[in-house]
Amino acid sequence: MRISVIGCGYLGAVHAASMAKLGHEVVAVDVDPVKIERLAAGDAPFFEPGLPEILAEAIASGRIRFTTDYAEVAGSRVHFLAVGTPQGPTGAADMTYIDSAIASLTPHVAAGEFVVGKSTVPVGTAARLAAGLQDAVPGATLVWNPEFLREGFAVQDTISPDRLVYGVPSGPAGSSAVEALDEVYATTLAEGTPRLVVNLPTAELVKVSANAFLATKISFINAMAEIAEVAGADVTALADAIGHDDRIGRKFLNAGLGFGGGCLPKDIRAFQARATELGVGESLDFLADVDAINLRRRAHVVTLASELLGGAVAGKRVAVLGLAFKPNSDDVRDSPALDIAARLLELGATVSAYDPEANHTAARIHPSLSYVDSASAALQDADLVLVLTEWNEFRTLDPAAVVAQVASPVVIDGRNCLDRDAWTAAGFTYRGMGR
Repeated sequence: MRISVIGCGYLGAVHAASMAKLGHEVVAVDVDPVKIERLAAGDAPFFEPGLPEILAEAIASGRIRFTTDYAEVAGSRVHFLAVGTPQGPTGAADMTYIDSAIASLTPHVAAGEFVVGKSTVPVGTAARLAAGLQDAVPGATLVWNPEFLREGFAVQDTISPDRLVYGVPSGPAGSSAVEALDEVYATTLAEGTPRLVVNLPTAELVKVSANAFLATKISFINAMAEIAEVAGADVTALADAIGHDDRIGRKFLNAGLGFGGGCLPKDIRAFQARATELGVGESLDFLADVDAINLRRRAHVVTLASELLGGAVAGKRVAVLGLAFKPNSDDVRDSPALDIAARLLELGATVSAYDPEANHTAARIHPSLSYVDSASAALQDADLVLVLTEWNEFRTLDPAAVVAQVASPVVIDGRNCLDRDAWTAAGFTYRGMGR
């Protein structure tokens, strides 16, 4: 099938390359010429495992091309909208990019074609866009097909997702949309991927509901960590115990610094804002507590660092290992790790920061931090070590070797990812989260 993808950011670039991998002919559009040039040269503008390989394959096969010209999407049967919906000043989603993209796309859409939303939007957006599309192009259909990408696994989650959701209108147009999307995802469906066909509002709610649930689960275990620390309990053992209950499950029950990135924080805030607009804001009042618990974890680590350094961090050398909000990503948007590093710098610490992939993205936001090119360089003569992103490189550090590099053997395990017994045996004062 001939497909267009509108927007070549994180979501759009991965989706476009993945659609080419599935055998479709793809034209990908973005208004940023620099981004388009890089992608056309096979250079992914962000770190995502597996993307460079499928991007190179798609370019070599001729199944993908990148452009800034919307006119080149003409003739595509399906047009995927994959532009960003960042958080606005009130917390609500900023729909500027969606509205601009649909306005630029519509003149090149023909009757019988499908505009398919991938972006996470406030419920009600699809109905508004559908009405505008129908007025401009009678016979074109708008549907919503939410994404469920995990950074670090985005290619896998696009090609072999755990479910497909189609939000379609009722009647013949909806049936035709299902047929078209079934053709797009024929390979995926042949693997047995579940497919759910729902109405437009339900499809819009799926992603934000899932993110709200996951954020709640993460903040729940971090709230238990706060209690565990003062009660003398071990939150990791607690999570293991309650995680055996299949109604709860062990995933996303890892206490630490909390969540960050470009999805969970903004999505729960936008969800609250939209619920308030709909007159049911009290339904999501609990998300304010979820957000507060999450942000509190960052302040807790800074306080703990001060305590371990004798009451003040000023003038102390602090090694920060990890800056991305999660491993296998260079994304530092709303990253707890980067936020903590910046706070320590503001308090007068000398911070040596290292991340295997995120040094360059972090430096754009906090250029005043001192970035080094290895864990060893960060650790040299440190008075305190903070492990803030659970990269495997940090998980597997040899504490016996590290103790010879630092000035003082003190470590804060912000992700509970280190072997506590091994670090303690090597002579470290070890502090985990909720342990």
